[in-house]
Amino acid sequence: MLEAGMQAPDFMLPDQNGTMVRLSDFRGQKVIVYFYPKDQTPGCTKEACAFGTSYPRYESLGIPVIGISKDSVASHKKFAEKYNLPFILVSDTELEAIQSYDVWQEKKLYGKVSMGVVRTTYLIDEEGRIERVWLKVKPDTNAEEILEYLQKKE
Repeated sequence: MLEAGMQAPDFMLPDQNGTMVRLSDFRGQKVIVYFYPKDQTPGCTKEACAFGTSYPRYESLGIPVIGISKDSVASHKKFAEKYNLPFILVSDTELEAIQSYDVWQEKKLYGKVSMGVVRTTYLIDEEGRIERVWLKVKPDTNAEEILEYLQKKE
């Protein structure tokens, strides 16, 4: 698992509009990178909407938010439009970033074991290092938790 202090793996993947997004383009500013299992599911919708509601506060701090799942660009576009999501959603269909951030793991649901994305959020600092990791986050409170952390640091 990636930890605070480690260099954040760079990625270059398409967003919901098909524009390529590279993590290293955000050097010089903090950035939130959150991984989630699937567009249009109850937990992921709660999490995305919570980030959407909190987004003006992230914007005022100069901190972009990037959500990543293995859904397609088209799926992300529909998801973003349906819920009016103001931040970047990145499509990682080949699990490139998902695996490099070690969030593709074995999951158990109702006794059934499968591989999937474990809901995880990374705060990347201005130098591209991981400042903080939130593991197995709660979809409806994660966006606020991060803001609380950021406010304590000021």
